[in-house]
Amino acid sequence: MSKIKIFSLGGLNENGKNMYIVEVDKNIYVFDAGSKFDNEKNLGIDYIIPNFDYLIKNRKRVKGIFLTHGHEGNMGAVPDILKQIPEINIYGAKLTLEILKQDLTEQEIKKSHLIEVKPYHKLEFGKESIFPISMTHSIPDALCYVLYTKDGAIVYTGDFTFDHTETGLYKTDIGKLAYVGKQGVLCLLAESMYAERGGYTSPNNRVSDFIRNVLVRNKGRIIATIFPAHFYRIQEIFDEVSKTHRKIVIMGHSLQNTINYALKNNYLTIDRRVIGDLNNLNDKDVVVLISDEKEKPFANLERIIKGYDKFIKLNTNDTIFITEPAYEGIEKRLATVMDDIAMLGVNAISLSSKKHLLHHASREDLSLLINIMNPKYYFPVKGEYRNQYANGEVAESLGVPKDNIILKQNGDVTLFIKGNLVPTNEHITTDELLIDGKSNGDIGDLVLKDREMLGESGIVIISCTLDRETKKILAGPEVLTRGFIYVKDNLDLIDEIKNMSLEIIEKNISEGAKRVEYSLIKTEVRDVLGKYFYKTMETKPMIITVIQEV
Repeated sequence: MSKIKIFSLGGLNENGKNMYIVEVDKNIYVFDAGSKFDNEKNLGIDYIIPNFDYLIKNRKRVKGIFLTHGHEGNMGAVPDILKQIPEINIYGAKLTLEILKQDLTEQEIKKSHLIEVKPYHKLEFGKESIFPISMTHSIPDALCYVLYTKDGAIVYTGDFTFDHTETGLYKTDIGKLAYVGKQGVLCLLAESMYAERGGYTSPNNRVSDFIRNVLVRNKGRIIATIFPAHFYRIQEIFDEVSKTHRKIVIMGHSLQNTINYALKNNYLTIDRRVIGDLNNLNDKDVVVLISDEKEKPFANLERIIKGYDKFIKLNTNDTIFITEPAYEGIEKRLATVMDDIAMLGVNAISLSSKKHLLHHASREDLSLLINIMNPKYYFPVKGEYRNQYANGEVAESLGVPKDNIILKQNGDVTLFIKGNLVPTNEHITTDELLIDGKSNGDIGDLVLKDREMLGESGIVIISCTLDRETKKILAGPEVLTRGFIYVKDNLDLIDEIKNMSLEIIEKNISEGAKRVEYSLIKTEVRDVLGKYFYKTMETKPMIITVIQEV
């Protein structure tokens, strides 16, 4: 009999940064390693990933990271993990690994431990094994993973829907799921994002009719935004454009590479005659397809709106088409983007998040899954806590005992001994890592506080030059401000800052001194001016003192 622990480093009480850990005795299995967009609370942060210190400390026990599909919410943290644990094995389907390879190439990270898995080909790990099963999602090669243990199977679905009209690349293998269910499922981990929604997600995840109306009713150029790995939506757009006289121009190196690979490997079926080039960019009947990088939603669109794009200049005959419904976490950014578009007098169309759904399981999808798998224990994952709770209610309505429904937060450990749930207070540290794409590693709270201070109150820089030998003041102190005051209207204040700084500097230097404690001067200037600014102006700018010797 086994001792099994299940916990998340991310993905509970949130949408994104999914990362679920299953420990079977000494072996550690990691399912997904995702990122999420910043909610704009953190200045300058590109994306957020789970704190994976636990994996670093236990790196020798980690059997691998098993990726369900190629979306950032499920694999966006892998490059950052590989920087710290380069020897870790990354498992995923062919398309998933190809998308990951593009990201690793851009960041110049080695790709030596990527292992392709195929549906229904079992992976052996001594006493345990993993069995991948095809699932329906908005990208081909989406997988569910079944971890077989001596005490029963642990099943993690990843993102999924049940759509009985889908075939081939997007088809869920219900037969294989049912087979696993008959063998005995100890614990089922299933997503919760749409658990509060009644019915099935399908057909509300299909928007071909909406796309067709946009193409027909808008006569000018259409600039359409797309998530680069949302193959289902890309296919819908190309299918509908092919029925018109329009052409599509694909913008962006990453999106072009993704589509080229998908065409070459039959993940997309496209009439190549519909694909245009930069010569068609300003045609009135062109559809310009743009995507966003993993760091920020709508970043490329915002660049176009602000007039920074060197290829696309908006005019009032254009229509901007947001092809994805806004999900929780990016609504505010989308609202800002829509306001900016309106100010330009440009037409904008977006999908309603109430009417149009992403490829995630609603209540009936979850009900079908639970009935098929018949788990002993049910663990709602991926979503806000209210979503997890609603997911648990679905399971309870189908006969899963309330005590067997596991509602946890990130880091809370669920313990099974001999196939039974055992109470435990164990908790794993699960704080977030805030990533600025131009830097390495976690930004940290101190940097964020500095950025917040700069954004709210600006900066004041005091500069002074001393004679290296005599320590006499040769120049200054001078005052430079940014984002603090308008200097020409506050000359008296500038003079006061100079005088206060001069007094502090002169007090701390003496003629002929061999060494001056510049750190003490800088600290005193910051403290004195800081109190003065707050007392007189109720503001707290960042204060920097620069003293140089010549």
